[in-house]
Amino acid sequence: MSNFPAKPGAVKKDTQRVNRMIRVPEVRVVGVDGGQVGVLPTPEALRMAEDAGLDLVEISPNAEPPVCRIMDYGKYKYQLNKKAHEAKKKQTVIHIKEVKFRTRTEEHDFQFKLRNIRKFIEHGDKVKIAVYYRGREMAHPELGMAMLTKVTEAVKDIAVVEQPAKLEGKRLGMMVGPSSQK
Repeated sequence: MSNFPAKPGAVKKDTQRVNRMIRVPEVRVVGVDGGQVGVLPTPEALRMAEDAGLDLVEISPNAEPPVCRIMDYGKYKYQLNKKAHEAKKKQTVIHIKEVKFRTRTEEHDFQFKLRNIRKFIEHGDKVKIAVYYRGREMAHPELGMAMLTKVTEAVKDIAVVEQPAKLEGKRLGMMVGPSSQK
């Protein structure tokens, strides 16, 4: 039999009710082989599970009456964890990196930052490119647009613009991501 929380009736939201935690008067029972046994009083269903050396697990608590299955609860939990782990392994996490420019960024700094952008995109990350304005530079937003255009042209072979350039306060920003063709 399985171990349960110390307090009777203390059930976490993500756990299922098992054996004596099932407190409804009757349940619909599914047998070990997956076949319908029928609607039985809960104590009788528990006795059937104990006789088989297994657990009575509530599968569908919202049904009327709740659906319970006779199975090995430890093995069931193990299989659920294994499926969740496999699903997590198949997920790809996309990070957003930010590279900051100024309207007067020198050529060497520009090339250095461009190499970083290319490295981030080749790794599969999205890159937020921002041009920051200070003081009177706000009078010439075309300088920032020219910088973003220069960056876009330099990475157009491996990246696509996902969000076009947009002025937000003292910052002109856009988002680029990896192109789907590799």
